[in-house]
Amino acid sequence: MTGSEETPSFRLAYVPGVTPTKWVRIWNERLPDIPLDLVQVPAADAFGTLRAGGADAGFVRLPVDGADLAAIPLYTETTVVVIPKDHLVAAVDEVTTEDLADDIVLHPLDDSLDWARLPGRPAIERPATTADAIELVAAGVGVLVVPQSLARLHHRKDLTYRPVSDAPVSRVALSWPQDETTDRVEDFIGIVRGRTVNSSRGRRPEPAEPKAGRTATATGGARRKPTAGKQTGDGRRRGSGAAPKGGKRGKPRRRS
Repeated sequence: MTGSEETPSFRLAYVPGVTPTKWVRIWNERLPDIPLDLVQVPAADAFGTLRAGGADAGFVRLPVDGADLAAIPLYTETTVVVIPKDHLVAAVDEVTTEDLADDIVLHPLDDSLDWARLPGRPAIERPATTADAIELVAAGVGVLVVPQSLARLHHRKDLTYRPVSDAPVSRVALSWPQDETTDRVEDFIGIVRGRTVNSSRGRRPEPAEPKAGRTATATGGARRKPTAGKQTGDGRRRGSGAAPKGGKRGKPRRRS
């Protein structure tokens, strides 16, 4: 670990579709003195940003394109097809790639899905970005298959989406340069893995001060309270439950 260096903030990159709000909130609660700066980057530029030092860590889409970058897989997204609301597919709850055989399926250059074979009919040319492809879907040119988070990100009132059961899926991971696993990166790893602040790799709070008011003996032990009851003149100890002086004694029990 190379965690001795000090930087003014922790820089966190994230690709479109990822919502880091939950983890940022926990960071701000645990480390309020260390600002967290969010850096949104295109999916194609995420790994280059990490290698160039543009961010300390980042939420990326797998696979990672080199052994110099570490990655912790976090979750897998549902894949959906984005369609106009009056499209036939909008009438069902789920489709397969075969159901799209007669449609032009747009394939943007920043596509994050690993296709072995593209479904449907190809477009004349590939849109530059997912945002461009969404515009073409709205214009009735074709349909678009993407991770669900991207469909939500580019939501339009005239479009909807449906899950595609047999399409490739996108996995989101936390990634950072292997040689730059700083203490702050470890702090953020702990947050995304759900570690508590008192875990072995979390930042521990300062030890609590010993409570005042307890009197110690000369040997350091706590002084014991005296045993209940008081000692009689013959050395025996009368318990607290003894009958009061001058009180009546109970009648002896008759033996049968």
